Parts: sequence; C-alpha cells; structure tokens
Amino acid sequence: MNFIFRAGMHNNALRWALALGFVAFIAAGSAWAAPGAHGPDGEHLDAPGAAARADGLLRLPDGSVQVPMASQRLMGFRTVLAQAAQVPQTTELPGRVVQDPNAGARVQSPLTGQIEAGPRGFALPGQRVRAGEVLAYVRHLPDPLAGASLQAQLAELRAAQTVAEQRWQRLSSLEGSVPRREIEAAQAEVYSLQARQQALSAGQRARVALRAPVGGVIARAEVLAGQVVEGREVLFEIVDPARLLVEASTADVALGQRIAAATLAGMPGVRLEPLGSGAALRDGLLPLLFRARQSPPSAGNATATAQLPLALGQPVTVIVQRTDTLQGFVLPAEAIVRNPANQPVLWIKSGAERYIPQPVQFRALDASTVVVHAGLGADNRVVVRGAALLAQIR
Repeated sequence: MNFIFRAGMHNNALRWALALGFVAFIAAGSAWAAPGAHGPDGEHLDAPGAAARADGLLRLPDGSVQVPMASQRLMGFRTVLAQAAQVPQTTELPGRVVQDPNAGARVQSPLTGQIEAGPRGFALPGQRVRAGEVLAYVRHLPDPLAGASLQAQLAELRAAQTVAEQRWQRLSSLEGSVPRREIEAAQAEVYSLQARQQALSAGQRARVALRAPVGGVIARAEVLAGQVVEGREVLFEIVDPARLLVEASTADVALGQRIAAATLAGMPGVRLEPLGSGAALRDGLLPLLFRARQSPPSAGNATATAQLPLALGQPVTVIVQRTDTLQGFVLPAEAIVRNPANQPVLWIKSGAERYIPQPVQFRALDASTVVVHAGLGADNRVVVRGAALLAQIR
C-alpha cells in the first residue's frame, strides 16, 4: 500500500514537471514568432530580417523602416505636412553657357608668326585684364620663297638707290646750269627708294601686338613662347564673369511665348532672365537665350559674390516655368530619393517611429524644389530632411 502511494506521488510529480517544462518551452519560444504572426502595426514578424538590431533600426518586409526616436534626433529628420498648391508647369531643357557678345572677345592672330611674351608675360586663364592691354606679340615668319623674293626686291631697291644718289649728286654739282626741278626730282627719288627699303625691311621682321579688345577675365589662353601660329587662330578668349548667357534648345517653337521664369537645375544661386528665342531652327531645334543673374542674397546669406558660378561652355539643365499651371505638392528636392528599383519615392511618417516609402511622380519646379503631382495624398507627413539616410537602412 505504501509502495502504491509513493508511486502515485512520483507520477504526479512527473506530470507537474512535464507541465512546467512545456510552459517554459512556450515562454522561451516567444522569442520566435509563429508563422503568420503580425506586429502592432501589421508587420510580418516571422519574415527574415524582422529581428531588431542593436541600434534599434529595423527594415520591415513591406519596405518600411522603424527608427527609434533617439536615432531620429541624431539623424536630424524633419517632416512637413503635404499641402496641395497650384504651381506653374515646368519643362527641362538642355543648355550651355555662352558668352555675351557685348562683354566678351576673342583675340586671334592676324598673321602667321611666332609667339613672344608681352610686357607682363603671357596672360593666364583666370587673370583679369584691361581693355587695350598687350597680351602677347606675334612676330611675322615669312615662308622661304616669300623671304627670297623680299631679299631680291631689297637688293634691287638698294641698287636703284645707289644710282639715284649718284644722279642727285651729279645734278647738285651742276646747280645753276640745270633746272632746279630736275635736282628736286632726283632728291625725291632717293628718299622714295629709302622709304621703300625701310618698309620692306620692317615687314620682314614685323611684330604685331595682341591687345585685349575689352576688359574682363581670360577664359582660355593657348599660347607658349616660341609657338608658331596660323593667321586667324584663336589665342585668347576674354569673358566678363558677371555677364554670361545661357542658350537652351527646344523642339516646341511656341515655348518662347509661354515662359514665365527660368532657373538652372542644381544652382539655386543663379536665376535666368529670358531674352527671347531665335527666328530659325538650328538642327531642328529652336534656340532660347537667357541672361544669367546672381540671385538676391537670402536672410541667412547677406553677401553674394558678383561672379557667377558658371564656366564658358558648361552644359546645364534649364528649368523653364510656363504660364500654364499644375496641381501638386511643393517639396524640397532633397525629399525625393530612389528605391532599389530606381523609382523616385518619398518617405511618409505613419507613426512615431515608422516610415513608409511611397513611389511618386514629380517635376522640378526650380533649382531647389520639386512639385509632386502623383502618388501623394493630402495631409501626409513627408520627410524633407534625412530621406537619404532612411533609404540606406537595410
């Protein structure tokens, strides 16, 4: 009887031990989610990559990310509520920086010759010069046949001068018996032959000064000491950095009459003033001309440099604002990032620590802002600073 009672006690203890072990197994298994388990925001907790990292950053299977508040402060996130607005339609055009013909110049060699340095040496790119300043000299280099012909002419002139001087001396010795006009004619012939020799000799070793037609900055200089250049070869190019033009091209011949404003993509410090469009197509495109101006200084930057951040021949993208309008959401350009599929997306804040990527369609409004016209709803809280950091969370 005692044996049976002890066996029963042993079985009950065994049952309790098994029950406690099962409960412990369930508690320990809570670290792994069952298939199909969801979190408080609907995320799949059983998917790969759902385990939180040591820094608390977490990318969920649906593409959204979870960022703790402390990390948000460190990354400097900033969000705004999207508000719909009526904005101008925009068109992006390829263009390039050209010089103003009234404020620039090209210095060409007027003859074939050899380059020599000017009084201050050779003008270098970036050096400011004054109108009329000597940039370099070109010494004439005749070809061998022309040089031989010139030497033959000089020899003939020297011989003719010798004969003319002898005749002049003979007539001068007979002064009083010969007419005065014959003596004067012989003297004039001697002076004429001397002047012709001097002109030919000076032309043989002529040196032409290359002067700056206008004041400005040397944009291009292609000269070296001893360099032999051809006539009409461009040696210097002078520009005024504060007076540059931008030439764009478009296939829309009516666009020139619908331009309200224009800017350069990625250059918020430059604004463009439309000057007009050409009256003829060039390679099937209509050229549009703009004058580049320095943007007025902002409140945070009270000073602005007079020199534009542009270089002659630089390719640029012109953002033209048309007179017709478009309904959309105006946001900073840095709010647009690319997802792994290279689609433009905005990051929407859906909770205190959760951000969702939203594919959108947008157009550039000016150098620093865009207008989102598809994919975004009203009153969405959009990340406008730190979006690139969110896209890097893996």
